[in-house]
Amino acid sequence: MASKREKVMAGLRVQAADLPAGAGVYLFKDSAGRVLYVGKAKSLRSRVSSYFQPAADLMKSRGPDIARMVAGRVADIDVLECDSEVDALLRENRLIKDIQPPFNERLKDDKSYPYLQIRTAEAFPRVEITRKPMTKGVKLYGPFVSVTDLRAAIPLLQRVFGFRTCKLDIAEANDNRPAFRPCILHTIKQCSAPCAAKISKADYRRDIGNLRRFMESKGAVVSRRLTREMVQASDSLDFERAARLRDQLAALEGLRKRGLVREHPQPEVFYVDPTEGLDRLAKILGLDAPPRTIEGVDIAHLGGSETAGSLVCFIDGKPFKGGYRRYKIRTAEAGDDYAAIAEVVARRYKLAGKEAELFPDVILIDGGKGQLAAARDALEQLTVAPPTLLSLAKKEEVVYVQGRPGAIKLKRNDPALRLLQSVRDEAHRFAQAYHHILRRKKTLGK
Repeated sequence: MASKREKVMAGLRVQAADLPAGAGVYLFKDSAGRVLYVGKAKSLRSRVSSYFQPAADLMKSRGPDIARMVAGRVADIDVLECDSEVDALLRENRLIKDIQPPFNERLKDDKSYPYLQIRTAEAFPRVEITRKPMTKGVKLYGPFVSVTDLRAAIPLLQRVFGFRTCKLDIAEANDNRPAFRPCILHTIKQCSAPCAAKISKADYRRDIGNLRRFMESKGAVVSRRLTREMVQASDSLDFERAARLRDQLAALEGLRKRGLVREHPQPEVFYVDPTEGLDRLAKILGLDAPPRTIEGVDIAHLGGSETAGSLVCFIDGKPFKGGYRRYKIRTAEAGDDYAAIAEVVARRYKLAGKEAELFPDVILIDGGKGQLAAARDALEQLTVAPPTLLSLAKKEEVVYVQGRPGAIKLKRNDPALRLLQSVRDEAHRFAQAYHHILRRKKTLGK
């Protein structure tokens, strides 16, 4: 008769065989639902199945700790489907740092992925690679999963767009610029030399604008053009030129291996001083003291299907994972974000203000005036007055406060705005993660 553990392993093999074939992140959990290990995969089905094959030698391929974990502790598998292998890598990185699973030895430190930063506030914007991006006066692209690939792409981009990478302070009004001797990058046609007035400010900024459009398209147009030229060179037996074009294509391919600043946040990079943010928020809201607890609410769905709600909790400006909650929307119609917001708020705060259940000091809704009104209507059904209620709209990044006319427009680097953004973005991430789980369970019938 098969042992209890053998039955569990057999069930895990069946579960793994039913997983999607695409890229994603997998989470191994114990019988109590605790996450033991987080990994990424180009193919979830193939990767996860490899752990549970009877012939798998995990001691040799993954080491003794993982072998013991699989043999004795894993009881369930959860996955998050991702758009690409790069997306999976970045989400794996974030989950490991957030959850700190006991069997993940790497990615628990503060190591971050790099960005391409354009200093747009400068008269002649410089372009640079950085792991410590500025919070204002710049345009960021990334995070990139390989700094080596990014560095390889920079010279090619310079040959096309002529931007500078030096640290010189270049003032347009400096009359001595024409006498300045540019560096070798100008000689080899990798820089248009604004330092020596070889290009006007208007023309240089036009080139920077072209670079930004190129980055926002991830280089698709240029990649197609280089591919055509490489094929033509090969057909003409110009193999040296074809090889150069091949190398350029490889360098450009590295630019595709990146996430998006908003979708793949790195809180350890964009540091928000909690005390400064809370003090500033109290001043803006007219509170007697800085708020201690802030809860953020968001909704996630795809075309109205498998709508998920999230609630995250920040105490003294820092995430408190013990206060996180997730909700499968039950009553709201598909695609009705307002009703979904109202349902989450009603379910979360129905007992607030009674016995030991407390309101937070601030409730933050992800959205604009409509989402704020939906949350307000739900809270008005309660017998106890709610705390400060506000919303933060995407794109415009303006704050709406219940009971105040109009919106509050804060500077991009305002500590209060940055604190609210960190709460909003965490609620968004948490909602998206649960939405992916619900989609998988619906697809697999589990």
